[in-house]
Amino acid sequence: MNTGESLISIGALIVFSLVSLNFNSSLLNNTTVEIENKVYLTAFSLADDLIEEIRQKAFDAATVEFPTTNTASLTSAYSLGHRSDEIYPNFNDVDDFNDFNKTVSAPHAENYQVTCKVYYVDGDNPDNIVWTQTFYKKVIITVSSPYLRHSVQLSQIITLK
Repeated sequence: MNTGESLISIGALIVFSLVSLNFNSSLLNNTTVEIENKVYLTAFSLADDLIEEIRQKAFDAATVEFPTTNTASLTSAYSLGHRSDEIYPNFNDVDDFNDFNKTVSAPHAENYQVTCKVYYVDGDNPDNIVWTQTFYKKVIITVSSPYLRHSVQLSQIITLK
């Protein structure tokens, strides 16, 4: 083998090495993206499941038995949350989930933190939180995990009307 053939062989090995490195890097990146997508999908599912559970509850403690047309009979905006004798999963109305927090583990990632906040909102502008009773409550579910770059947040307006 002469010098020219040796240089061509070395060049071919370098090109092959670069192609192999790029292929392995691409394969690793695809696997990372796939796992990240599973984690985000699980987080969205956990938030959606909790919203669906909350939607099945009465609007307020005052409306568990009978609806009301008087906002003054609803729970005060400063008292949203469950009573000390109410324990999850036996909450009976929407605002029992205020300050709710639970840890969930899934097969491919553990320690999802699912938290919930409940606020009264203005019926004409649901982004406007109010500190008086209305027939509209906004439920905000946040899911975070050590495996998520950003937490996932879903919200839902629940109404008595």
